[in-house]
Amino acid sequence: MKKIKNEGALLKKAIEVAERYAQGRGYKAFSPTDSAKQKVESLYRLLVHDKLITPLPENKEDLASLKHRLVMWISKQLPDDHELLK
Repeated sequence: MKKIKNEGALLKKAIEVAERYAQGRGYKAFSPTDSAKQKVESLYRLLVHDKLITPLPENKEDLASLKHRLVMWISKQLPDDHELLK
C-alpha cells in the first residue's frame, strides 16, 4: 500500500464528507462515544453498499486498508487544486 501525502488530514476529510453523506441518506449521526474504528468501518461499508467505492477482499479488510480506501475515495472527490492534494 503506497503512502499518500497528507493521509491523516485526507482521512479526517473523508470521514467528515462520508458522515454528511450518511446523514443525507437518513442515517443518524455518530455519537461522541463511537470510536474512530467504528466510524471508519461503518462509513466504508455504506460507501461499498452504495457502490461508491470498490470493496476490499474479505481477507484484506483490516483497519489500515479501510482507512486507505477512504483516503483514495476522498482524493478522487476533491478538486485537483485542493490544498490537501498538494
